[in-house]
Parts: sequence; structure tokens; C-alpha cells
Amino acid sequence: MSSMFTRNDPPKPDVKPPAPAPEIKQPEPPPAPDSVRRAQVAAAQPLTPPSQMSGKGVSVISRALRITGQLESSEDIEILGEVEGDVRAATVRVGTGAKVRGTVSGEEVELAGSVEGKIEARKVVLTNTAHMAGDIIHQDVAIQSGAYINGHLKPEYGKGNVQQLKAKAE
Repeated sequence: MSSMFTRNDPPKPDVKPPAPAPEIKQPEPPPAPDSVRRAQVAAAQPLTPPSQMSGKGVSVISRALRITGQLESSEDIEILGEVEGDVRAATVRVGTGAKVRGTVSGEEVELAGSVEGKIEARKVVLTNTAHMAGDIIHQDVAIQSGAYINGHLKPEYGKGNVQQLKAKAE
């Protein structure tokens, strides 16, 4: 049987795929202030780990602080700023970029910054960034390659105390 009519399908509309959604950029957070960046750098490069210090509290002289006068503590002191005067503590750490003008004394002194004066300690460590202008009176000293010293190393720490004790015993 033949049919008189044929079925014609309606024309298909031109369908375009949807355009991709525009890329939305998230705003970048503002940069951290310089003080935060310095703190992050300082935190990333500790000197002596706190576990190796004397086990007591640590007083910190921050990078933004400049002190004129003497510092004395029965605990530990970490200097990141500037001190003009003598510093005495169980352990003294002078951080990279820190400056001390005066005598630094304690059982242990670690220098990564600059001292103009004298260091008196049983144990002294000068890191590769240390700058020392003055004498170092010590019992034990360690100097990393790159440290700068303009002064004398005197392995005499504690001899005065030993002589005084001998005199009292006699």
C-alpha cells in the first residue's frame, strides 16, 4: 500500500551548547605586614632550640626594640633587636641582625648577630653570620666558617674563680 502522505519531521532548531561559565578569580589576601614577615623568618630560623637552653624561661628583646642600659636575668635572654649596655644571663642568644654594644656574659653565649665589646662565657658559639669586635674569654669555643672576629680569644673563663677558691682554702 502506498501512502499518499509521507511524514516529514519538523526541522530541528540550531541548538548551541551553553557557553562556559566565566572564570571567577578569588581575590588574593593582602600581604602580611613587615613585622609578621620578620617574625615568620625569625621563627623559621631559630638559633638554639629552646629544649637545649638552660630549661628556664626566655626573655626576648624583639627586632623593633632598642634598649640602653644593663640587662640581667637568672634565666635566658634572646636578643633580636639592639642593646647598648651589658647583658648577663644563664644563656644569651644574639640573633641574626641583632646588635649589642657592651659585655655579654653567661654560662653560654651564642652569637649570630653583632657584638662590639667583650664576651665572657663558659661556652661560646659563633655562627656563620656572627660579627665580633672585641675579646672572647671562654672555656669552650666553636666558630663556624664565615664568622668575623676582630679581637682575641682567651681560654681563661673561670680561672679567676678557681684562683680565689684556692686562696680561701689555704
